[in-house]
Amino acid sequence: MSASSSNGLVLPFSISRLQHDVEVGRSSTKVDADNDDYGQVSSPPGPFDIEHTKNASIETLKRWRQAALVLNASRRFRYTLDLRKEEDKEQRRRMIRAHAQVIRAAVLFRLAGERQIGVGPNATPPTAIGDYGIVLEQLASMTRDHDFSALQQYGGAKGLSNMLKTNIERGISGDETDILKRRNTFGSNTYPQKKGRSFLRFLWEAWQDLTLIILIVAAAASLALGMKTEGIKEGWYDGGSIAFAVLLVIFVTAVSDYRQSLQFQNLNEEKRNIQLEIMRGGRMVKVSIHDIVVGDIVPLNIGDQVPADGILVSGHSLAIDESSMTGESETVHKDQKAPFLMSGCKVADGVGIMLVTGVGINTEWGLLMASISEDTGEETPLQVRLNGVATFIGIVGLAVALSVLVILLVRYFTGNTEDADGHVQFIKGSTSISHVVDDIIKIVTIAVTIVVVAVPEGLPLAVTLTLAYSMRKMMADKALVRRLSACETMGSATTICSDKTGTLTKNEMTVVEAYAGRKKLDPLNDSSQLHEVVTSLLYDGVAQNTQGNVFVPKGGGDVEISGSPTEKAILLWAVKLGMKFDVSRSESTVLHVVPFNSQKKRGGVAIKRNNSEVYIHWKGAAELVLASCTRYVDLNGQFQPIEEEKDFFKQAIDDMAARSLRCVAIACRQHDLDGIPADEESLDKWVLPEDDLVLLAIVGIKDPCRPWVKDAVKVCVEAGVKVRMVTGDNIQTAKAIALECGILGPSDNASEPNVIEGCVFRALSEKDREQVAKLITVMGRSSPSDKLLLVQALRKGGDVVAVTGDGTNDAPALHEADIGLAMGIQGTEVAKESADIIILDDNFASVVKVVRWGRSVYANIQKFIQFQLTVNVAALVINVVSSVSSGDVPLNAVQLLWVNLIMDTLGALALATEPPTDHLMHRSPVGRREPLITNIMWRNLIIQAFYQVCVLLVLNFSGKSILKLNDGTTHRATMVKNSVIFNAFVLCQIFNEFNARKPDQINVFSGVTGNHLFMAIVGTTLVLQIIIIEFLGKFTTTVKLDWKQWLVCVGIGFISWPLAMVGKLIPVPATPLATYFVKPFRRWRRA
Repeated sequence: MSASSSNGLVLPFSISRLQHDVEVGRSSTKVDADNDDYGQVSSPPGPFDIEHTKNASIETLKRWRQAALVLNASRRFRYTLDLRKEEDKEQRRRMIRAHAQVIRAAVLFRLAGERQIGVGPNATPPTAIGDYGIVLEQLASMTRDHDFSALQQYGGAKGLSNMLKTNIERGISGDETDILKRRNTFGSNTYPQKKGRSFLRFLWEAWQDLTLIILIVAAAASLALGMKTEGIKEGWYDGGSIAFAVLLVIFVTAVSDYRQSLQFQNLNEEKRNIQLEIMRGGRMVKVSIHDIVVGDIVPLNIGDQVPADGILVSGHSLAIDESSMTGESETVHKDQKAPFLMSGCKVADGVGIMLVTGVGINTEWGLLMASISEDTGEETPLQVRLNGVATFIGIVGLAVALSVLVILLVRYFTGNTEDADGHVQFIKGSTSISHVVDDIIKIVTIAVTIVVVAVPEGLPLAVTLTLAYSMRKMMADKALVRRLSACETMGSATTICSDKTGTLTKNEMTVVEAYAGRKKLDPLNDSSQLHEVVTSLLYDGVAQNTQGNVFVPKGGGDVEISGSPTEKAILLWAVKLGMKFDVSRSESTVLHVVPFNSQKKRGGVAIKRNNSEVYIHWKGAAELVLASCTRYVDLNGQFQPIEEEKDFFKQAIDDMAARSLRCVAIACRQHDLDGIPADEESLDKWVLPEDDLVLLAIVGIKDPCRPWVKDAVKVCVEAGVKVRMVTGDNIQTAKAIALECGILGPSDNASEPNVIEGCVFRALSEKDREQVAKLITVMGRSSPSDKLLLVQALRKGGDVVAVTGDGTNDAPALHEADIGLAMGIQGTEVAKESADIIILDDNFASVVKVVRWGRSVYANIQKFIQFQLTVNVAALVINVVSSVSSGDVPLNAVQLLWVNLIMDTLGALALATEPPTDHLMHRSPVGRREPLITNIMWRNLIIQAFYQVCVLLVLNFSGKSILKLNDGTTHRATMVKNSVIFNAFVLCQIFNEFNARKPDQINVFSGVTGNHLFMAIVGTTLVLQIIIIEFLGKFTTTVKLDWKQWLVCVGIGFISWPLAMVGKLIPVPATPLATYFVKPFRRWRRA
């Protein structure tokens, strides 16, 4: 239940009070200009006039809900953010910090019988004894209390690792027996999940609808009166049939909602299953976060999530963001004096290696996760807008129902209402009270049922249904959705700012060219061309200035290399040259590390060789490192001034970049031993010198384009989505890859501002950036802050921006963009948490598939709206006209409930699960302020509703003569006529469901057989309708129809097909129809 939920009617009294609020949506100049073209008057937006809901405040969420007409709040807002739960989560977080030990004991006690702490449901609970030198409680106590003195008693990290039988250099052995023993002794890195809501809970929530409750009460009263007046055998039909219809609606609604809930649970599981690399048996292995055990050695890099509680073994400039646990925003520096690491925190800076000391429920993070349930709810823009549509239709429906109620009651008590045999139903003084009460209950039931049909609770829920379906299908297309709203917003994307490496390219890097000593190495892997001074320094720089690792199997076999793709390529090249990784590392000691920085485009390390010589090694962007070099090593091992040779090296870099190679330079410099900071604290803050470097080598790394990326870019261009490449690589490399991918055409202008460097863009004024941003196709040598500036400039210009990112520094741009897309393979945990969608295979083609699904979500909702509004309009008009003219309605309560079921749940299920088609990618993106109901939809809706109303009203007033029913009794003729009207009405909806599939295409049957769910729902509805008419007449107050009458009904429904085809030939105006209605209203509001 959401904080705003209540069982009852929430009227939109706050609408008039809502003033302009920037949180409701940004307005751009572009939009205002468009509005002026339509002759609109600028005015404060209404509560449902929103552009995006990303990062909306709690206050805004509350206002959206207060402004909605809701008959069943617990159902309407089920999949939106639970506001009360968010506050509870923060309170629990604070409480766990204060009372972790007590809470853990309580959780352990509660779970003792369930045996949930372990590998699985049947796992053995952690024991306090075993083969290790320390027991679970000692470890948990030390880590929880950050007890440094206890750690020293155990002998520090080295002594503790010995107690846990862990080799600090090589990790645990990693065999199944060892891992199982550790799990049984210290627990597994899982925590008991709060169980999702049961099916009975969904039944209860579906029951909360105010109108359904009134109908049940009316059914109970009708049942009692019917049995009293007509006896049990015949008197239970009226009340019983309404009760059964209501229960059927509740059951089908609950089943639909329960299925969606299970889909969201599965997606949450996928989000929690983080993959990371750890050291086991001397090699780096990729495991799930749930497979980590106490004793594991885990390398930590910028952007990683700390996967368990532990202590720091070694690290350089390691800073941890502990705000997820402590609430403090400042980062905490970790070193040998403050070595304790908490699970769930993020690495903000530096590198480190940790020894795992606590997992799962034995960590504060585990306690927190076990005590709260993850709430994926959020308001999506479509949900908010559809709440507005539902509210408007609901108010109209309420007005209509109230009018019908008043008219029927007035007609009844004035003696103008006749029964099926033509007798007056109410005669003052002679009609018994029980008959009067029974008749009034029937009238109230009809009015309430009209409200059920008129208030489309299913509209906002149809969004959730189509999103749940799309999210499941997108997983198969390698896209994991973290925020629901991103699904639909992606359909409006006008530009995609894409990374190059790994997204447009394969991320399979190989060194294909190298320069050393002013000479191009040929063959590439022949170290005999190099002097031993060069190879010695080069091996040191490559082996120590890396976060990668080289594992050589003892029994021979291929060398295993881990690390980033760039590091793997350079390490492999050095190994082929003859580098012995372990030997090179053992010949020197690391003093200080500066991890690769995307701002400076380089990373460095200070090492002390065994002969006490100190060297500082740098590796990074070739032209930037080259600019810091004053010398190079020639083929004789001599250090030579570089000034005269700089042009040679620059030309070499440009030549490689023009062939789309990534250029990396490796350089070093000697440093005075006395100039090294003596104490650990000063060493940690030491800024490594970056000048006066000696160039050792420049390598060209090939990363080929992905095979289908050119086609994917072409699809985007045809769909009106501009693809921009934003890369940290050399501008020449970026340009070459852009031409290869089709982002730049052969005839395109490849100069500024079309192709621009990050530093040039950064230097522009804010106004100029906004102008230039629209023209940019390729940005090279960009930093994460440049990417953020580009996103901001594009959004100010009215673009809906999707941006890809993988690094921690990309987080602000991912957060700022309308849709943030993080890379699943190369992306850091910080980037993934800031993103809306995770691209699991890092492939640009998957990004384009997300655009297709986004457009499909929007299109499917529009199909459902068109279908539902047609039913709404037709049902309301028929009942109102009939009640005013004859005092009776042709569609009774049970029949309307069946129509409501077809319309709400089954209709949503059929139309909301239409798969995306190529046709969606041949039209422009949907604008942020484009009306939800387009002119094409209005045209289709009016044609179908007008046709249904006309035909059914003709049948209602002249049906007896048209159908030649004058032979039998009046009662029988009326029953047959009403049965034909009901049957024809339902068949019209079944036929119209096909029309709704393709609102703007004449052929509504293309691809219909491929959508098995649609065919199954339509088939089931038809079969059930036949059963209702032929066998359940007593429940629905219908009679059996002969084959001629069936033919008439089918014919009436069938005509809607050719009618729809002809209707689609009618042109529609470009100006949205809603504009003409909204303009006077806005003028009034402004006044």
